[in-house]
Amino acid sequence: MEAQESGEHKYVYDFAEGNKELKDLLGGKGANLAEMTNLGLPVPPGFTITTEACKAYLTTGREPDGLAGQIEAHLESLEREMGRRLGEPDDPLLVSVRSGAKFSMPGMMETVLNVGLNDRSVIGLSAQAGGNDRFAWDSYRRLIQMFGKTVCEVPGEEFEHALDEIKSAKGTHNDLDLDADDLRGLVDAYKKIFAKHTGREFPQEPREQLDLAIRAVFDSWNAERAVLYRRQERIPADLGTAVNVVAMVFGNLGPDSGTGVAFTRDPGSGAQGIYGDYLANAQGEDVVAGIRNTVPLQELEQLDKTSYDQLLGIMARLEEHYKDLCDIEFTIERGKLWMLQTRVGKRTAAAAFVIAGQLVDEGLIDLDEALHRVNGAQLAQLMFPRFQLDHEFEPVAKGIGASPGAASGKVVFTSARAVELAAEGEAVILVRRETNPDDLNGMIAAQGILTSRGGKTSHAAVVARGMGKTCVSGADELEVNVPAKKFTVGGHVVNEGDVVSIDGTTGKVYLGEVPVMPSEVVQYFEGELDPETIDDALVRAVHRIMTHADAARRLRVRTNADTGADAARARRFGAEGIGLCRTEHMFLGDRRELVERLILASGEREREDALAALLPLQRADFIEIFREMDGLPVTVRLIDPPLHEFLPPLEQLAVNVAVAQERGEDVAKEEALLAAVRRMHEENPMLGLRGVRLGLVIPGLFAMQVRAIAEAAVAVVRDGGTACPEIMVPLVGAVQELETVRAEAERIIAEVVGDSGVEVLIGTMIEVPRAALTAGQIAEAAEFFSFGTNDLTQMGWGFSRDDVEGAFFWRYLELGIFGISPFESIDTDGVGRLIRIAAEEGRAARPGLKLGVCGEHGGDPDSVHFFHSVGLDYVSCSPFRVPVARLEAGRAAITTAGSDSR
Repeated sequence: MEAQESGEHKYVYDFAEGNKELKDLLGGKGANLAEMTNLGLPVPPGFTITTEACKAYLTTGREPDGLAGQIEAHLESLEREMGRRLGEPDDPLLVSVRSGAKFSMPGMMETVLNVGLNDRSVIGLSAQAGGNDRFAWDSYRRLIQMFGKTVCEVPGEEFEHALDEIKSAKGTHNDLDLDADDLRGLVDAYKKIFAKHTGREFPQEPREQLDLAIRAVFDSWNAERAVLYRRQERIPADLGTAVNVVAMVFGNLGPDSGTGVAFTRDPGSGAQGIYGDYLANAQGEDVVAGIRNTVPLQELEQLDKTSYDQLLGIMARLEEHYKDLCDIEFTIERGKLWMLQTRVGKRTAAAAFVIAGQLVDEGLIDLDEALHRVNGAQLAQLMFPRFQLDHEFEPVAKGIGASPGAASGKVVFTSARAVELAAEGEAVILVRRETNPDDLNGMIAAQGILTSRGGKTSHAAVVARGMGKTCVSGADELEVNVPAKKFTVGGHVVNEGDVVSIDGTTGKVYLGEVPVMPSEVVQYFEGELDPETIDDALVRAVHRIMTHADAARRLRVRTNADTGADAARARRFGAEGIGLCRTEHMFLGDRRELVERLILASGEREREDALAALLPLQRADFIEIFREMDGLPVTVRLIDPPLHEFLPPLEQLAVNVAVAQERGEDVAKEEALLAAVRRMHEENPMLGLRGVRLGLVIPGLFAMQVRAIAEAAVAVVRDGGTACPEIMVPLVGAVQELETVRAEAERIIAEVVGDSGVEVLIGTMIEVPRAALTAGQIAEAAEFFSFGTNDLTQMGWGFSRDDVEGAFFWRYLELGIFGISPFESIDTDGVGRLIRIAAEEGRAARPGLKLGVCGEHGGDPDSVHFFHSVGLDYVSCSPFRVPVARLEAGRAAITTAGSDSR
C-alpha cells in the first residue's frame, strides 16, 4: 500500500493482497498462495515480487527504482508477523525464495531454501528447534548447496560428491544416517567448495543472501533449460517470472515432520482417489528431486492421522474451489500442516478426458468447459499404439507408471547421448537414477524416460506428463551406473545401446522391443468399440466430448485421400468429404510407363493414345472414391507436380545410359527418356512447369482428367449411388488461367453429364500469393477456393520446404525467430493475412463462395482455430488427424461463443 500512496509503481504484494486471477502479475504460484491465504488455509506468511519487476530487471540489467524499498517494507512486515528477524542469531527468521511464472514450468527455474542461515544463526536455529543440532546443520548445508549452485553457478556435482564421500565414510547410503557432527563437517566441506569456485567466502549477511537469491530467480527466466522448456511448451518468452519470499516451515525436524505432494485425482489415469507421495523428515526438494524414494500418501494416515484428515479436507475444498484437478505441495512441521502451493495439476492426455467427464457428472463444469479443457494434441497422443503383450514378454522390473504410453528404444544414460542418437534417427530411452532440470534436452529427444528413484511427483514424472512422454519412475530394482553406461536388474546387465521397452501405464520394464497394437481410442473411432457398452472410462469420455464438439462446431472436417481405402478409413474417423484427392498419386507404380509414353509422345496421335490409355484407369479410381464417400463432396485436384517427377532422376539416368552404352547395349528408349528429362529440367521446378501451367501447355491432359471425373460420377449415379465431385485447378495466379481451363472443362462436363443430374463444381487452389491478393477477380471464375497452405507458406516466406527445415530452422527456433515451424502451424501474421484477404475479397465478389483448406495445417490444432476465425467452411487433413480437427473445430466454436457473450 505504501507504494500506491506515494505514487510509486507497486512491485511487491503481500499474499493477502492477491488472488488466483492475477497470474499475469503474481505468477501462478504467487496467485495461488494468495488465493489459499484468502480462503483461510494454513499458508506460511510471505510476499510476491511481480513479473513486472522481473521484466524491468531483465530489460535494464538492474532492479527497477523503488523495488529495494518495497522489499524492505514487506520484509519488516513479515518479521513483525512472525516475531523474528531475518537471520538474527538467537531466534532467526528464515525464508524460501521461489520462482513462479504464469504457466507452470516444473523445475526449470530456481528455488533457494533456508535463506538467512549463517555461522551464528545456525546455532539459534538449533535452539529454536529445541536443541536439534542435526536439523540446524542439515538446513545450513542445504542452503550452501542450493545457493552455491543457483546463485553462484557452483557445479552441483561437487556438492553431491562431498555428500557421497561423507556417507561412504559413515558406511551408509541414507542421508538420515548422518548425525550433527557429520553435517557440521559437510558444511565446512561445502564452504570450501563455494570459496574455490567463487573466490569469496559464503555470504554471512542475511539480506545479501536474500537480494542475491531474488536476482538469481529473475535471471533463471532466461536460463538455457527454461528457454528450451518454454519453446517446447509454446510459452511466450516475454512473461517473466514472479518471486515468492515465504517464511520457512520445516519438514526435516524429525519423524513427526515431513513433506509431500498430493493430487486430488490420479494425474495419470484420472481415477478418483488419494494420490501423492510423502517423505518423512525431509524438505520439499527431496520429493521432487527423487533423491529418496517416497511412500504413498495413504501411509501418512498411520504416521499422522490428524494432519492426514486435515489434508484430505483441504484437498476436497481446493478441488471444489478450482473446479479441477489440483496439485498440492505441503509440509508438516511437528504435527502442524502447512500448504506451500496449489495449482491446476498437469495430467496425461487420458486423465484430461476422464477428469473432464467426471467433473461434468459432478456438476462442477458443463460440457462446453469440458471441451475447453482438452485439446487436439492430447487426443492425438491417445491415438498412439500401445504394447501388445503375451506370455513371451516378462517384465524385468516394475516401477511407477508416471506418464502413460508405450516406448521402446536404445538405452542411453546422459542427455547429451540421447540428443546425439535421436539426431541420427534412433529411438532412445533415457535411463537415470533421477532426472533434474539439466536433463531437459535429453527428455525431449527420448521416446521415454526410466528412473530408478522418485515417484509420480518427481521431476521426471511431472515434466514427462507435461510433454506427453512415456515415463516409468522409481524402478528401484535397477542399479543404474551412469559412469559405466549400464544398469543391472535381476541378473541382467543392460548396456548403453541395448533396447528396452517401458510401459508408462503399468510401470513395467521389458528387455528388447515389444510389439505394439492400436489404442482403444483408435478402435473406438474405427467402430470396433461401442462406448455405450464398454466398461472403459476413457473411451466413454472421448465419445462424450467428441459428440459435444461435433454439435458445437461450425467448421466441417474433410480428409486428404487418394484411394478408396483411405477414404473409407477417414469416414470412419468422421470425415465429411474429401478436401484433397491428389490425382498425381494415381500415376505411380505400374502406371509410370503410361506417363512416360505421354511425355515421350512425338506427335498428337501418340499423345492422344497415351491419354486414352490413362483415362479408364483414372475413371476407375474416381468411381471407387465416389462410392466410398457416398454422396459426400470430393474435391479432386488436377495434376499438380512437374512431369519430370514421374521420370528417373537426371543424374541416375545419365549414368545408366553411359554404362549401357559402354557395354554396347541397346539404349534407344533410355536415350529418349534422357533427352526428355534434359528438355524438361528446371533449376527450380516448384516454380516452373506445374499445376495449371501443365494443363495449358500439354493439350488434352486436363481434359482427360475432367472427363474421367465426370464419367466416374455419372457411372456411380446410374448404379444408384450419389456423387458430388468438385474439380480443383492448382497453382492459379491469374484469373485468365482459370477461365481458360474452366471453359474446356465445362464443355466436357456438359457432354458427359447430360441428364444424369450430376453437378460438378469448378474451383481453384489458392497457393500462390498473387492469387490471394487478386482473389476478388479469381472468384468470378471459381465456385470454391481451397487454400494450399503448404505452397502458400513456401512462396510467402521464400522457403523451400524440402530443404530449409533441416538446413537452418533449428537455428531460427533456437533464436526465437520462430516459436514453431510455419509449415507446422499457420503463420497468422503473414500467410494468415493472405488467407484473410482472399476470403474477404473472394466472398465480396461471390457471396456463396465455398472456402476450405487442404494443406497440412488443416489438422494442426492452433491453425484450426485460425481457420474458424477467418470464416472458412471446412478444413481437410490426413485421415488420422480428422478426429483432432473435429475436436479443435468444436473448441474454436465454444471459444468464439464465449468471447462474443462477454
